[in-house]
Amino acid sequence: MTEHDEHPKAQREQAHGEAGGIQPRQAAGGHPRQPVQDNGAKVSTDVTPAGPAEAAIPELVIISGMSGAGRSTAAKCLEDLGWFVVDNLPPALIPTMVELGARSQGNVARIAVVVDVRGRRFFDNLRESLADLEAKHVTRRIVFLESSDDALVRRFESVRRPHPLQGDGRIVDGIAAERELLRELRGDADLVIDTSSLNVHELRAKMDAQFAGEEEPELRATVMSFGFKYGLPVDADLVADMRFLPNPHWVPELRPYTGLNEEVAAYVFNQPGAKEFLDRYAELLRLVAAGYRREGKRYVTIAIGCTGGKHRSVAMSEKLAARLVAEGVETVVVHRDMGRE
Repeated sequence: MTEHDEHPKAQREQAHGEAGGIQPRQAAGGHPRQPVQDNGAKVSTDVTPAGPAEAAIPELVIISGMSGAGRSTAAKCLEDLGWFVVDNLPPALIPTMVELGARSQGNVARIAVVVDVRGRRFFDNLRESLADLEAKHVTRRIVFLESSDDALVRRFESVRRPHPLQGDGRIVDGIAAERELLRELRGDADLVIDTSSLNVHELRAKMDAQFAGEEEPELRATVMSFGFKYGLPVDADLVADMRFLPNPHWVPELRPYTGLNEEVAAYVFNQPGAKEFLDRYAELLRLVAAGYRREGKRYVTIAIGCTGGKHRSVAMSEKLAARLVAEGVETVVVHRDMGRE
């Protein structure tokens, strides 16, 4: 990420057609007023006045995460996809925003709200708002933008701005305070995107991949190969270790190639336990996917690791992704560390 999102431009727009959700005015007795002729006589009618159409509750996405991790880029991407975006909305006003959207007669069908630590009493109000939304059966998704401390420090230093929470301390102090403040929200997030090594265009591509479809799939999966020597992916929901298989790196004729090579893949899956692992892990993912759907979780990142992220994890990720696609799960494959050696 090269774009700093400390003070993204606020986007404000008034919901239209609020009158569509107003109930008919009633008399003191609780019954609708009868029509009256010019002479004051009541007009009898057998027609019951039609009530207002049931308001459609809009989709809601809450965008949050670390300052400098790309919140404004993610919000701008959703705006370009036709979402109604509100930046830095106080959490207490989120239910009100959803109600206005429901009364807009379909003009505001999808709402994205950027929530961050610039609003004080952040968690107290946000927890209350999320509980209110749940009580009203509003479907909401949380997108959390994550990034490493090193990447965040570089971004703040490049624009020569302080971290909003650093006070009289250093940038790293502000980052640590914010990470602790956001810990609970990150745990509740439906989608975590690590932007440490992403530029603006790559982040937009990830958002497009998740939200550009006209119809929301039941579950989206990202299968990511990685190398343990480069660190665990911070946005992984599930992690599997392929280091129990022999390493093709020690086979001279296979060393230059990656797990995308047919000979390397054949070598990996000819090893004892490789095919059995694939079968059993795919079965486990079917169980997990069913649970995610029941809980309303629509995104899952499955990290498959080996030593360098070049051979075993790549080959296994490709096979596992093919199994998920066959199960009807929309799947993206990412090879995080392939080519780093």
